Amino acid sequence: MRTQDQVGEVERTAASPTELPSVERRAAEFAARRRGVVRTYFYNHPRIMDVVVVLAYSLAGTGVFLGERPGMNMGVHYVIVVASAIVLVFRRDKPLAVLAILSVFELINVFMVANTGNVGISIWFALYAVAVAHRPLLSFPLAVAAAVPLSVYTLFFYQFPSELLIVDGPSATETSVISAIMMLLANIIAAGIGASVRSGRSHEAELRQWAVRNAQLASVAERNRIAREMHDVVAHSLTVMVALSDGAAVVVKRDPAKAGEVLGQLSQTGRTALADMRRVLGVLRADGGTQRSPQPVHTDMGALIEGFRQAGLPIVFSRSGPPAAEDPALALTIYRIVQESLTNVLRYGAAVSRVQVSLDNKVAEGELVVRISDDGHGTLDSSVGTGRGIAGMRERAGIFAGTLDAGPGPQGGWRVEAILYPAEGPE
Repeated sequence: MRTQDQVGEVERTAASPTELPSVERRAAEFAARRRGVVRTYFYNHPRIMDVVVVLAYSLAGTGVFLGERPGMNMGVHYVIVVASAIVLVFRRDKPLAVLAILSVFELINVFMVANTGNVGISIWFALYAVAVAHRPLLSFPLAVAAAVPLSVYTLFFYQFPSELLIVDGPSATETSVISAIMMLLANIIAAGIGASVRSGRSHEAELRQWAVRNAQLASVAERNRIAREMHDVVAHSLTVMVALSDGAAVVVKRDPAKAGEVLGQLSQTGRTALADMRRVLGVLRADGGTQRSPQPVHTDMGALIEGFRQAGLPIVFSRSGPPAAEDPALALTIYRIVQESLTNVLRYGAAVSRVQVSLDNKVAEGELVVRISDDGHGTLDSSVGTGRGIAGMRERAGIFAGTLDAGPGPQGGWRVEAILYPAEGPE
């Protein structure tokens, strides 16, 4: 379960959409460190790697025959080697076509060049490219199929020269079988290396996508947090300020001193709202000089209740159980839930004669219950309000693995009940 501390870490490391390229760059840098300098260079310069492959095959394909055997048709063989080298240039773009063409060259080499080996090295490079580009379900069967022509030729048509056989060693038939098995294993190994590279690249791509998605989710979480804080600050402050100004307009003629007190409270509410908004908007600054967890410097429940009383709400406040643990996150959650609930009463309640606010700390059950209820005639319906305030309260309760219910009370009015589990919060 995510704690407030974990949620805070996500919020503090949130990345805006403009920072996503840097997230991808950091993921690419991490992958490059895993590959090493040489592999990273060839990874970033694939065409240079293609040249290296062609040169390696050309040297291997011609160097095998430095010791010439009787009856070899070297001219045809060299033509096939050169043609295979040219075809290998396109192995990255058309791996299946390259494998098919080289398999045909293999057959031509077998039947036209007497007493020769094979051009299997080119087949290995092609199988590697196929395994990198395609799933193992395709690449490994192709590796087996590519070994069939030469294996059949070796088993049934090729006759090993007697001078190549080891005295008291395997017979010609046994040598043919061993050779066929080695050809098959070589093809499978080439495909296996390619499949391993494909798996590694797929893993790197998944890590990169995970990093980007994590940055996007963190960015969304940060925006939601700012929107929630802005809603709490603006909705509460403006509602209280409107109520205070209406009250001042009523009493200004008959009790100027009382009107002055109300106007003073109105001014203080405005200053507090501005200070809270500066903290909330400060998270958008890039200089890092502002705290990235905007919280009101006052989470005094008594001051909050008194402010609503001056705005005209007849509030009765009660506590039961021992004081809650000294936890700023828990205090802010309770503060915001009570603030939002009383703001809704002030905005939407009609004929309210009593508002009950209670905090019940049930230590044995590990629960802290926050209840706010009124006896008014609410005006909440589908055409009033956006529902963001209740959604925000549920999000805050969820930080402590809690729940929040809001709706009409059994005897009328409106009732909000939040059940929090402080032990599920930050340690």
